[in-house]
Amino acid sequence: MERVDVDDVDDRMGPADVKRDLAGALDATDVALNYYELAPGESFGFGYHRHDGQEEMFYVERGTVTFETEDGDVTVAAGETVRFAPGEWQLGTNEGDDRVVALAVGAPQDMGRTTMLRECPDCEGRTENEIEMADDRSALVTICGDCGAETGRFD
Repeated sequence: MERVDVDDVDDRMGPADVKRDLAGALDATDVALNYYELAPGESFGFGYHRHDGQEEMFYVERGTVTFETEDGDVTVAAGETVRFAPGEWQLGTNEGDDRVVALAVGAPQDMGRTTMLRECPDCEGRTENEIEMADDRSALVTICGDCGAETGRFD
């Protein structure tokens, strides 16, 4: 058995104010488990994305999350859970004024290929993006796959 206090797990860089890898802290090998806190305007992911090989579920403990999906926006309130099958496009964002607290569960832990789309100001539309560490290692950046422009910076 492994046990961990969420407050003892280090935050990870990214688009959320707080992201803690609980699966890593618990030495889990078959499931991903992340704790999130989203300030207003923040998202779980770096962009609209899908995981080819991972089923993903989000439990919203506090606040409300709006998920962009292929079928339109879906609002998930405190006490609700949403599931995305492998390959389903999604991006959950806190569009409200209150802080969101949520858990994300993914299985298997190895998600396979992740495809991510972001708005590129140079290409004037959504393009596939990759995530890289900034040269000074102070942030993660998203880079347009078409033109190489930086589309986002997350510390």
